[in-house]
Amino acid sequence: MNKQTHGPDHGHHHPHAHGDEAHQHDDHAHEHKHAAEAAHGHGQPAAGQAKPAAKGCGHQHGHSHGHGHHHHGDPNSHGRAFAIAIVLNTLFVGVEFGYGFIANSTALMADAGHNLSDVLGLMLAWGAAILAKRAPNQRYTYGLRGTSMLAALFNAMLLMAACGAIAWEAVQQLLHPNPVAGLTVSLVAAVGIAINGFSAWLFLAGSKDDINIRGAYLHLAADAAISLGVLLAGLVVMATGWSWLDPLVSMAIVALIVWSTWSLLHESLRLVLAAVPDNVDAPGVEQFLRQQAGVSGVHDLHIWAMSTTETALTAHLVMPDGHPGDDIVDSIGRRLKDDFAIHHSTLQIEHGTTSHACCLTEPAPAPAAGHGHAH
Repeated sequence: MNKQTHGPDHGHHHPHAHGDEAHQHDDHAHEHKHAAEAAHGHGQPAAGQAKPAAKGCGHQHGHSHGHGHHHHGDPNSHGRAFAIAIVLNTLFVGVEFGYGFIANSTALMADAGHNLSDVLGLMLAWGAAILAKRAPNQRYTYGLRGTSMLAALFNAMLLMAACGAIAWEAVQQLLHPNPVAGLTVSLVAAVGIAINGFSAWLFLAGSKDDINIRGAYLHLAADAAISLGVLLAGLVVMATGWSWLDPLVSMAIVALIVWSTWSLLHESLRLVLAAVPDNVDAPGVEQFLRQQAGVSGVHDLHIWAMSTTETALTAHLVMPDGHPGDDIVDSIGRRLKDDFAIHHSTLQIEHGTTSHACCLTEPAPAPAAGHGHAH
């Protein structure tokens, strides 16, 4: 695959005309037009920018870039939600653990430990949301967008670790049962339902399109459900004296957390490994590109996530009749953004006069004859 290194300004200077109204929106797209000729007529690269490679996976063909940059508003668009949720949950952790210790409730103490992981997860997600908006530079040509994927993955792993701690405490309580103060457990759990339910509601809207925000939402929504279970267990213990019910509720907490976290762990791991995001139809993208006028073939098609909300694409389009013009390439970029949620596309145009294959899928070269000695 022919890679082009993009700095903050892609090594090109473009005059942009923005009306006053355009500046009123945080969410906008810029379409950059690049003149492309068969001899790479880009002029001299900007200072500090490498020249395009002409050998290996590179191709000596004119190429164009269709860029649809999608901005997701102020870095602190969820700042107030994060701040409120962190403060409320930090206070609740101290209260819940203290009363859980007094009431001898492993379910309450286990939930307090899980709430502590929520606080850490919220802080991590907030930090990643801010870092993801940092502008690209010559070292980090995509900015720090990838931190949002790392935060989502770490949050999922943190939740799984919390499951192990809760299960361990529950087993200990089953093996060595102790009386549980049902009234105290129920009252504290009721407070937890209110705090976690409200905190989860703050992230509900953003959780639909961003798995980093979804990680925060799942933490809090799971806790609200867990607190409900603890409340019901406390009421039953008060009525029956069945102290063994408390650790069983803890085990149910573990099952609920694992179930709600598995999809987050799976999806975030896939994104970190540069898999095609779940919301992108890769076969549909390839079919769309092949159907464009003048395109006889598509290869070196790569789709990956730049962040938990932005997707990138590179592809080589074989067009025997030559470059179709910037307007056509820009139109393809807009369609990729609008129809397939691909925000940053780079398209290279080739005439198809030589045989090209993606260097990532080419078989390894066979060892040279006469060199049968072992290393």
